[in-house]
Amino acid sequence: MLSKMMRRAGKCAAVAAAGLMMMSAQAAEPIKIGSFLSVTGPASFLGDPELKTLQMYVEKINEEGGVLGRQLELIHYDDVGNASSARNFASRLLRSDQVDIIVGGSTTGATMAAVPLVEQAGVPFISLAGAVVITTPVKKWVFKTPQTDRMAAERVLGDMKARGLTKVGLISGTGGFGSSGRAQTLEVAEMMGVEIVADETYSGSDTDMTAQLTNIRNTDGVQAVLNFGFGQGPAIVTRNYNQLGIDLPFYQSHGVASDSFLELAGDSAEGLRLPASPLLVPDSLPESDPQKEVVQNYKAEYEARWDSKVSTFGAYAYDGLMLAVRAIEAAGSTDPEAVRNALESISGYVGVTGEFNMSPEDHNGLDADSFRILEVQNGEWKLID
Repeated sequence: MLSKMMRRAGKCAAVAAAGLMMMSAQAAEPIKIGSFLSVTGPASFLGDPELKTLQMYVEKINEEGGVLGRQLELIHYDDVGNASSARNFASRLLRSDQVDIIVGGSTTGATMAAVPLVEQAGVPFISLAGAVVITTPVKKWVFKTPQTDRMAAERVLGDMKARGLTKVGLISGTGGFGSSGRAQTLEVAEMMGVEIVADETYSGSDTDMTAQLTNIRNTDGVQAVLNFGFGQGPAIVTRNYNQLGIDLPFYQSHGVASDSFLELAGDSAEGLRLPASPLLVPDSLPESDPQKEVVQNYKAEYEARWDSKVSTFGAYAYDGLMLAVRAIEAAGSTDPEAVRNALESISGYVGVTGEFNMSPEDHNGLDADSFRILEVQNGEWKLID
């Protein structure tokens, strides 16, 4: 009898030990953060700082003990700004790599190509792209960190109205970002009582926009001009605007909110305004601003690590990663549904881009006021509002 009891106890101990070993093994498994970014190609000014940011902070978090006692593993691919490649890489992340969450998608096209796969797989996805279509209408598994193009339109047109400018010439790129920005600007303008008196477009391959800008200049009553686009196009528009000597207030969208744009546009950018993150003017923020410390720290750490100027696009990746970590910690696991629910419940998170307040009705969590209006003065960004 005693021998049987001892054998039974031995079996129980073995089972318990096996269970502990299994739990230990699971605890030791890394949390997989997947990403597809436009690190090279025409949108590399987005993807390059995004990848550098993810790499830097994954390393930092791991050095500090990881998340839930587990290390983070960053699995990333370069989609070269191609939507088809982005879809293929998203599929690989979900099926082969079996990531726990995706933080990526530099462009709207790349993001939207991946959305159906993410929704089908039921894995949380935090996009780094700007168009309103990404989170409107709300998609169960999709979130985003940049403000929407609609918010940018609201902020720009609001600033114009404050200056008494209500008749606007619009020029925009024909890519996903520019097309969406144009559509949102037209809608917002009608709501705000602003008249779009000229409406011109350019393609990504255009190298001169003089004809479009001449049409806008010759339009009766035009009081200001807004360009909605990203990449090389807006810099060309800015230079052409200056060459034509157009003496009207000029605005760009948040798609060019970086020091690299100033380098491309040169002296032609003087006086233009745009909506942007306070990251470009951190020292101009008052001490009472809750974003000041976050923004200053990110800027200092990024520039010290990479010996290059910080970018608002990299900040989108910073916020995306921190939101992912915050949700995983709140969920207490990497269970997809629990992490998704935690993301949707995030409130009062102060990031570099703004203060995020997610909800079942809002998977972006920002408002138009998270944009600051900046103006180029003496070749540098100046905080206006």
